[in-house]
Amino acid sequence: MTTTTRFRRAALAVAGVVVLPLVLTACSGDDGKDSKDGKDSAASAAAPQESESTTDDAASAGDQPFGTACASVPASGAGSFDGMSKDPVATAASHNPDLSTLVTAVQKAGLVDTLNNAQNITVFAPTNDAFAKIPKADLDKVLSDKATLTKILTYHVVGEKLAPARLASGTYPTLEKSTLTTAGSGESYTVNDSAKVVCGNVSTSNATVHIIDTVLMPKM
Repeated sequence: MTTTTRFRRAALAVAGVVVLPLVLTACSGDDGKDSKDGKDSAASAAAPQESESTTDDAASAGDQPFGTACASVPASGAGSFDGMSKDPVATAASHNPDLSTLVTAVQKAGLVDTLNNAQNITVFAPTNDAFAKIPKADLDKVLSDKATLTKILTYHVVGEKLAPARLASGTYPTLEKSTLTTAGSGESYTVNDSAKVVCGNVSTSNATVHIIDTVLMPKM
């Protein structure tokens, strides 16, 4: 073997020894960075999703109807909670068989369009049993007196949406021009210390409905 050949082979061997650690170091650095970045990305992606899911679940739970009378609401169709949410309040109430007397009263008072066209209102809706507490002769008299009927019905309407939390302790002006009061907590609320909310937080396309077991009476 010539001296020149031996010299070239020695030079290549030295170059290999120098370059190889540099390559390994670079690869090791890239791998470490990729691994760290991958873990960081996975962690950062997972954290917001968990938080967002928790928030959505809490909001969803707070938006649900509550109360013993909610069990009688149909599971599907126009009278269901989902069906009522798609209609304005007077139309939605007409699909609920427990509110048929109220719907008749609203029609006799000529308030269907008024309620359906209003925005962001709360309606305290008496059930048929609530109206049945009124002696029939007195109820028939009220139903035939449009001015008195209108005064009573508009007393059940507040010009803003009242979520359950706002029923805990409040005094609110009604469309009848006087006020009503609410009190309670959890899933137990009363209006004017007399009417109980039996199915609250029912949504329609333009209103929040709290179904009550007693007709509210304004000062005449």
